Amino acid sequence: MFADRAKIYIRSGKGGDGHVSFRRELYVPNGGPDGGDGGRGGDVIFEIDEGLNTLADYRHRRKYVAKDGEQGGKRRCHGKNAEDIILKVPEGTIIKEAESDKIIADMSGDNRRQVILKGGKGGLGNQHFAASTMQIPKYAQPGQPAQELWVKLELKVIADVGLIGFPNVGKSTLLSRVTNANPKIANYHFTTINPNLGVVDIDGADGFVIADIPGLIEGASEGVGLGHEFLRHIERTKMMIHVVDAASTEGRDPIDDIYKINAELKAYNEDIAKRPQVIAANKIDAIYSEDEDPVERIRKEFEPQGIKVFAISGVSGEGIRELLYYVSEQLKTLDQETIVFEQEYFPEEELIHIDLPYTVEKEDDMYVVEGPKIEKMLGYTNLDSEKGFAFFQKFLKDTGILDELENAGIQEGDTVRMYGLQFDYYK
Repeated sequence: MFADRAKIYIRSGKGGDGHVSFRRELYVPNGGPDGGDGGRGGDVIFEIDEGLNTLADYRHRRKYVAKDGEQGGKRRCHGKNAEDIILKVPEGTIIKEAESDKIIADMSGDNRRQVILKGGKGGLGNQHFAASTMQIPKYAQPGQPAQELWVKLELKVIADVGLIGFPNVGKSTLLSRVTNANPKIANYHFTTINPNLGVVDIDGADGFVIADIPGLIEGASEGVGLGHEFLRHIERTKMMIHVVDAASTEGRDPIDDIYKINAELKAYNEDIAKRPQVIAANKIDAIYSEDEDPVERIRKEFEPQGIKVFAISGVSGEGIRELLYYVSEQLKTLDQETIVFEQEYFPEEELIHIDLPYTVEKEDDMYVVEGPKIEKMLGYTNLDSEKGFAFFQKFLKDTGILDELENAGIQEGDTVRMYGLQFDYYK
């Protein structure tokens, strides 16, 4: 079974605790503190594996936990950092926070590897807390706690072109003729229950990737007939080949079919419905009517709307070459970048809402902000990155820390200290 969805639990590693110890050596009766720092907890990292095309591995195992950092030791020994846990996924995998359904990461395009949950920072040993007023510190910092999440994994296939249309109109036959794909083909509804990908190679023109999406039906946008599961796979396509049964072999009107499928696309996602389409009027080998040519009837209806119509036969191959060259030329005019979905959920932002204490005080000419809330934020945030620093600023604003600094009388150019880090304050 093609596995394109999974729900799993992930947890990063806890940081190792700092150690409390004192130097005890011969002839050194009153040695100072020498407790070492704890090691960093392991990160949870997602990485694209080119050899994967399903999420089947995550159907059998649902829990992925990184190891904790090692505690610090005597004689300033640093605890061992824990190994990261790397989860391999196929390209096109969307990682969502399970409860809100918001996107954490889209493993597509240039995003080949992303840290989803950072391991906790190791705590400082008591060697760091010696001062003139505290020469025998009996305190060491605990390691930062782990982060945990339930996430949904969804595979949205990456293809340039999507084949859409009602069941049994010949999409799979067309795909098997123009690509190296070998879809199962049979004469019944929903014969294709998995998306099939194939590469189109044509002489003298650029090739492209094409996806055969399982046949849609009315109500697909509302999930009827597994509609949501199928429609998901055309979200990245740049254009559609709308395959229609021009011969009406099942008694349906091809023009009515096209309008119904387009209505389902619009109901599901208006952006998808607006993407370029070309109509492949299929099964012309089965047209025996002596009345009006059904292909001409389709052309009269849709070509004035700017939708090109090609008469083809998936069985004989007639008209397919012209269709493929047209699609190749159209793709050149469209954006070549892979459609990548923007991040909507930031795990570190949960720190904003955690009710932990902090203090804002003025010491001499400096403003000092400390407390578990600040400590935790700094443990998970990389201030050297643009994204990390932006989150840092958002954190200060949303938690009310900036307001408290202003109430304390801070002015532009004043210095703020947070656990060894110093910043100049500017509005």
